[in-house]
Amino acid sequence: MAILLSLLAAASYGLADFSGGFASKRASAWSVALVACLTGGVLVLALSAVSGGEPTTSDLWWGAAAGVGNGFGTAFLYRGLSSGRMGVVAPVSGVGAAVIPVVVGVALGERPAALVWLGIVLALPAIWLVARDPAGLSSAAPGGVADGSLAGLGFGLFFVALGQVSDDAGMLPLAVNQLVAGVVIVLVALTLRQPWLPRERAALGGILAGALGTCAAVLFVAATHHGYLSVAAVLTSLYPAFTVVLAASVLREHVHRAQAAGLLLCAVAVSLVAAG
Repeated sequence: MAILLSLLAAASYGLADFSGGFASKRASAWSVALVACLTGGVLVLALSAVSGGEPTTSDLWWGAAAGVGNGFGTAFLYRGLSSGRMGVVAPVSGVGAAVIPVVVGVALGERPAALVWLGIVLALPAIWLVARDPAGLSSAAPGGVADGSLAGLGFGLFFVALGQVSDDAGMLPLAVNQLVAGVVIVLVALTLRQPWLPRERAALGGILAGALGTCAAVLFVAATHHGYLSVAAVLTSLYPAFTVVLAASVLREHVHRAQAAGLLLCAVAVSLVAAG
C-alpha cells in the first residue's frame, strides 16, 4: 500500500509541476507558486473542517516546519528556473529531496530489506537522468548547483517533517504547511526583489497546481503511515518522470536519450522496492 500511495503522490506532484510550469510561461513563476500554496491551504482547511482528526501541538509544529521546507525549496527552485538553470537545478534538487529523508529514516531506525535498498540506490541516478537537461548541464553555473542544493534541502525537510505527523492528526497540519509555505515564498521573493503578486490572469493556473500538490502531500503522508519514510520519500521523488512523460505526450517535447534511460531505471527501481 505504501508503494502505491507513494507512486500516486509522485504522479500528483508530476502533474502539479507540469500545470504550474505551463502557467509560469505566461505569468510570474513566483505568483503562480503563491496561488498554488494558497489554493492548497484553502482546500485543506475546508477538508479538515469535515474530515475530523485530533492534531496535537507537535503535529501542527511539524506541519509548520514542513511549510518552511516547502516554501524554501519552491523559492529556490523557481529562482533557478527563472535564471534558465533547469538542467542543473531540477536534478540536484530531486536527488537532495530523496537523500535527506533516507538519511533521517536510517537515523530513526528504519532498516529496509536488501532489495529495497538496491531500488533506493538505483532511484537516485534515475531521478538525476530524468530531470536533467543535457544542454543545461553542459553550461552549468555554480549558481545553478547552489539553487538546486538549497531547493533539495528544503524539499528534503518538507518530506521529513510531514513524515512525523501522527496518523490521527487529520488535515489541519497540511493546511498549516501550505499557508506557511506561501508566507515563506513571499518573504524570499521580497528578499530577492522578485514580483510575487498574482497580477496576470495566467497566474490562476496555480489553482490546479495547488490542488494537485495538496493531493500529493496527502498521499505522501498516508504512505509514511503505511511504510518507511525513506522508501516513501524516494518513490515520491520520482515525480520528474511523470512530468517528462506528460511533456513528451502533451507538448510533444523531445525525450533525450539520458532521460529515456532514467525512465527505464525508474521502472527498475520501483520494481525492486515493490519486490522487497
